[in-house]
Amino acid sequence: MNLKVVFKVLGTVLFWESVLMIPSLIISIIDNSYDRDAFIVTIILLAFMGLMLKSIKVSVNLRKREAYASVALSWLMMSLCGALPYYISGVAPNYIDALFETASGFTTTGATIFANVEILPRSILFWRSFTLWIGGMGVLVFTLALAPSLGARSIFLMRAEFPGPSSGKLVPKLSDTAKILYIIYSIMTGVTIFLFLLGGMPLFDAVIHAFGTAGTGGFSVKSGGLGHYGSSFIEWTTLVLMFLFGINFSLYYAALKGNWKTAIKNDELKIYFIFVILSVLLIFINILPVYNFSISDSIRNSAFQVTSIITTTGFAATDINIWPLLSKIVLMILMVTGACSGSTTGGLKMIRVIILFKSVIREINHTIHPSSVSKIKIGGKSVDDDVVDNTLIFFFTYILILFVSAMILSLDNFDFMTTFSAALASVSNTGSGFELIGPLGNFSQFSNLSKITMTLCMIIGRLEVLPVIALVSPTMWQKQ
Repeated sequence: MNLKVVFKVLGTVLFWESVLMIPSLIISIIDNSYDRDAFIVTIILLAFMGLMLKSIKVSVNLRKREAYASVALSWLMMSLCGALPYYISGVAPNYIDALFETASGFTTTGATIFANVEILPRSILFWRSFTLWIGGMGVLVFTLALAPSLGARSIFLMRAEFPGPSSGKLVPKLSDTAKILYIIYSIMTGVTIFLFLLGGMPLFDAVIHAFGTAGTGGFSVKSGGLGHYGSSFIEWTTLVLMFLFGINFSLYYAALKGNWKTAIKNDELKIYFIFVILSVLLIFINILPVYNFSISDSIRNSAFQVTSIITTTGFAATDINIWPLLSKIVLMILMVTGACSGSTTGGLKMIRVIILFKSVIREINHTIHPSSVSKIKIGGKSVDDDVVDNTLIFFFTYILILFVSAMILSLDNFDFMTTFSAALASVSNTGSGFELIGPLGNFSQFSNLSKITMTLCMIIGRLEVLPVIALVSPTMWQKQ
C-alpha cells in the first residue's frame, strides 16, 4: 500500500469539498444567516487540509488497492467533514446526528433526523440537498472530471465508486468520460429545474427538489414533501424524471451518439421497465379499496411510489403506512433490487438481479444435465465467470450486512417493520421505510449506536460493499 497516493487523492477530494460549500456560504451571507460562520470555518479548514495533502509528491501510478482505500476513506472523510456546518451552526442536536445527515446526503440515501426542515436556514437546506447531487454521480468522478488524473490506472477509482458490477470508459481518456457523465447529469438536472418551475415551484424549491430527483435522494424543503404543492403535474413530472435518472447514463451517451438501437435493446433497461410496470399494476389493484376505488388516485399513487422506491429516491406523495401488507412487501422487494447499474440509484441493481436469476436457472439445468456446460449470456454476450462469482459474493455480503445491521437496530425495541425497513433503507440507500420512518416520520428516535450503524451501512451500500470491506482487511495494508 502506497499511502502517499491515498493521501493525495484524499487531499484532492477535501479541497473540492471546500469549493463545493461556497454556494451555501454565499446563500448564508445573502440571508445573513446564523450558520454563516460555520461554513466559513469549515471551508477554510477543508481547503487547508486539502491543499496540504494535495502537495504530496508521488512517483507511482494508482493501483487497485490504493483506489479501493482512496474511495472508502474519501467517502468517510467527506461525511465526517461535511457534517461540520450542521454541528458548528447547532442545527443538528449533536455530531452523530450531523454525521448521519451528511452521510445520508452524499450516499443519496435521503434519510433524515430533522422533524421540521422548514425551520432550517436556506444555506443548510442547500448544502443538505447539494450533497445528494454531488454524491449521485460520485464525488471522485467529479474530481476526475475537474482535476488532473493520478495516472493511467486511475480508472480503478471510477470502478471502485461508480454504481454497478462494472464500469469503463465511454471515450479513451478517463477525465473526458467523467466530464461526459457530468455534462449529461447536469443537463438533465437543468431540465428538471425548468419543469419544476413550470409546475409553479419557487426557484429555490425547484433547485432543491431537482437535486433530490437527480441524485435520487429525495430531500425536500417542505415537511410534507412533494405533497405540499398539491400538484398532479409536479407528481407526474417527478415520476417520469425519477424513472429516467434510474437508467444507466452510458445508454444516454449511446443514444446521443446515434446508437438508439443499442440503448433500447439493452436487457437491463427492459427488465427495469418490466419490474416497474408489473409492480405498479399489482399495487394498483391492491390499494384500490384504500382510495375508495378511485382509479386515478390509485394508479397515480401506485406509479409514483413504485418509481420512487425502485430508484431509491424516497419521495412520497401519500402515506404508504396505510397500504395493505402486500403492497409494502412489493415495495420492500424493489428497495432491494434498485434500478439500473451506472445510474444514481442504490440497491442491488437490475443487472445483478438478471445475473442471479440466470445463475439459478443454470444450476437447475446443470443438476438435471450434469455433463452440460453453459454460459450466462446477457444481450447476446457471455458473462465472465468472475463477474458471476463477484455478483454472488456481493449478494451474500449484502444480505449478511442487512441482517447484522437489523439485529443491532433491534436493540432500540421498535416494531419489526420500522427496524427492518430502517436497515434495508440504509443498505439500499432508499432512505424511506415504514411505520416510524414512513413518509411522515424521521430517524431522530433511533439511538446513537443505531445511527452510527446506519451511517456505516449507507456508505457501504453506496460503495457497493467491496471498497469498505477491503479497507478493514489486514492484507490490504501489507507491503507488496
